[in-house]
Amino acid sequence: MRSLRFFALSSLLAATAFATSGPPWISIEYPANPYDAASRDAVLLVHAFHHGTPVGFPVSGTAEGLVAGARRTVSLEFKSTSRPGVYALHKQWASDGVWTLVIGATQGQGEGNTVYAIVELNANGKVASVDVPTKRQGQWLVPAAVVMKDVEDGLASRARLASR
Repeated sequence: MRSLRFFALSSLLAATAFATSGPPWISIEYPANPYDAASRDAVLLVHAFHHGTPVGFPVSGTAEGLVAGARRTVSLEFKSTSRPGVYALHKQWASDGVWTLVIGATQGQGEGNTVYAIVELNANGKVASVDVPTKRQGQWLVPAAVVMKDVEDGLASRARLASR
């Protein structure tokens, strides 16, 4: 009987380890549904996944801006919605300048356990583009680190275009 319990426990632990292996994923939804009270007036929604399953991973981020030539960083607050693994982001940054949102979903600790979405906003504050940096690891696409110099270079380039 003891062997059977040990086998059942080790099978459960192995299944749990298998289910939690692999990186998280993130996707951005916009526009948000204006008929859902949890997402009404949100700029966008963030979806956190483990493989294809929505999961309530912690989501965090910053709004990186260039306003009148000065760099700005605003920590973002996300609100849970009625759907698992879905978070609403309401505007928390200035209306002037150019802005890029750096949003991450994290599953646990260690390298490769955070996935980021880079969201560029247009002059009207709407989502202009979304990129999830990835790298190839064997046959898989896995999250890649965000290079803040790339974010800053993008802000500077968009600010130059806006000033023309």
